[in-house]
Amino acid sequence: MTTTERKRTADEEVERLLRPDLRGRSAYGAPQLDVPVRLNTNENSHPVPDAVVRAVMDALAADVANLNRYPDREFTALRTALTDYLHRQSGVRVAPEQVWAGNGSNEVLSHVVQAFGGHGRVALGFTPSYSMHSIITETLGTTWVHGERDAETFDLTAESAAEQARRHRPAIVFLCSPNNPTGSALPFETVEAVLDAAPDAVVVVDEAYAEFARPGTPSALTLLEGNPRLVVTRTMSKAFAFAGGRLGYLVAAPELVDALRLVRLPYHLSTPTQTIARVALEHADALLATVESIKEQRDRIVSGLAELGATPTPSDSNFVLFGNLPDAPGTWQALLDEGVLVRDVGIPGHLRVTAGTADETTAFLDAMTRLAPTHVGPRETPTTSASAANQSAPESEGPTS
Repeated sequence: MTTTERKRTADEEVERLLRPDLRGRSAYGAPQLDVPVRLNTNENSHPVPDAVVRAVMDALAADVANLNRYPDREFTALRTALTDYLHRQSGVRVAPEQVWAGNGSNEVLSHVVQAFGGHGRVALGFTPSYSMHSIITETLGTTWVHGERDAETFDLTAESAAEQARRHRPAIVFLCSPNNPTGSALPFETVEAVLDAAPDAVVVVDEAYAEFARPGTPSALTLLEGNPRLVVTRTMSKAFAFAGGRLGYLVAAPELVDALRLVRLPYHLSTPTQTIARVALEHADALLATVESIKEQRDRIVSGLAELGATPTPSDSNFVLFGNLPDAPGTWQALLDEGVLVRDVGIPGHLRVTAGTADETTAFLDAMTRLAPTHVGPRETPTTSASAANQSAPESEGPTS
């Protein structure tokens, strides 16, 4: 038997053994290409400050001698540090027992689905939105329902969200504020309407980009009191420039947090992870010092794209979704040929670009200026709903991040 035949046989054997609902699926991922300007994964382009690097290294040195012991299973010091940060950032005071953390926000989201989803239960999200919500849901055996947004604006009104929640009777509802990939924040009325319309559901408000929101944008953290079914998730991957540190967290009623212990793996947060995150929170001012600069670049991208005839969506995040691209995959490739990597999120006629440094913004806008005469065109009448676009359109780079 040749190597090719053995490989084909192995592929067929694995396919036969794989769970039927996973066959034919593609793994989550985005290209990690070696290009001059990488603006496709909403990372913070600014490096970690030297003072923070030194503080992390000093703290880790003390940890290494004790790596023979398991980490603090309840990550007590980290939870306290997170509550202190949230109070400073949002003005909302929560107790440590209301905080739960994991290796990136995707892990805490998976804990919620494991605890409150499952076979025979439904999770509802309003697409286009963060694609890992549906991926986590479906791979953990919960039925996913693509809720609908306005096909033109991608807005989600309180009335529409509530009607869909009543119709589908979900066990979990996912909301994003700011939403990914559109960048828009969610009105409080929508969160409250969903809580009322879905009395048997845990309602998750994903606030991964909350630190980038425009002034006056409220946080769902202020709705936690009196709403034991509400969960607010956050991450240190974006504003904190700690994507490689892998620390996400959620805030909810202590009783809901306690239920997550039923599904978490033992000692799921390593000692180094806890230490790095805690030190980062101690240096929050230094790490968040780039947020205002990133917001300036975001607004510069919105203005620059509008001048070129594209249709950028006003953003409360560190990225911009822009449309009026007759051939979005072609524009994605043309930008890549110019040394600029952005994201094709599968919405016809649209691409998404991360707001990075001033030099990166200049490189992107210069490239778009050169491409605009042939790549920016008259706005076409949508032929599909926003939700259908995100469900079925092929993506150049995999799901949204």
